[in-house]
Amino acid sequence: MIFLLATHNTKKRTELSRILAPLGIDVQTADEAGIDLTDVEETGSTFEENARLKAQSGCRESGMPCVADDSGLAVDALGGAPGIYSARYAGEHGNDERNMDKLLAALADLPMPERTAKFVCTVCCVFPDGTEILTRGECPGHIAFSRSGSGGFGYDPIFLPDERDGLSMAALSDTQKDAISHRRRALEKLAHALKERGLAR
Repeated sequence: MIFLLATHNTKKRTELSRILAPLGIDVQTADEAGIDLTDVEETGSTFEENARLKAQSGCRESGMPCVADDSGLAVDALGGAPGIYSARYAGEHGNDERNMDKLLAALADLPMPERTAKFVCTVCCVFPDGTEILTRGECPGHIAFSRSGSGGFGYDPIFLPDERDGLSMAALSDTQKDAISHRRRALEKLAHALKERGLAR
């Protein structure tokens, strides 16, 4: 079975495809499937609701089982912000530099022990018969005082995952990042659910 991967974010699409392949989930992007997907307005109040909106829309428009995710950064000192607004935290959607600048300014007076945060990813898979699978993965860590590393995207240069001894997510190789990422954890749960249903290798 081939699943449609519904995202317009090229960097996220690359990462999702890279993680899904070894999990035994065969995916096609909208371009590969020859489908022009609607850019869904994320009107949900949670990661789960937004992932579901995108997966439902992609399934409806393609007639294929569709996988979509919604993800972001939740900072404890900010009450979970930027949360579902992570991509547009500074006002302009997808401006990673401005988003990081705003976050670093908001936490400027906080010591490292109070800079706890987590990356969150919710994945939703919707089938043409209406069946849905919803999973969630998290990667705990802290917000750094400044950027480091040249890889990744989004908030990766200022996120220090607890499992990597002070290295930012952007300083890790793809393999290192995938091993601990919130997306990997959510997608592994999806793969397990699909295998239980005989829908993945």
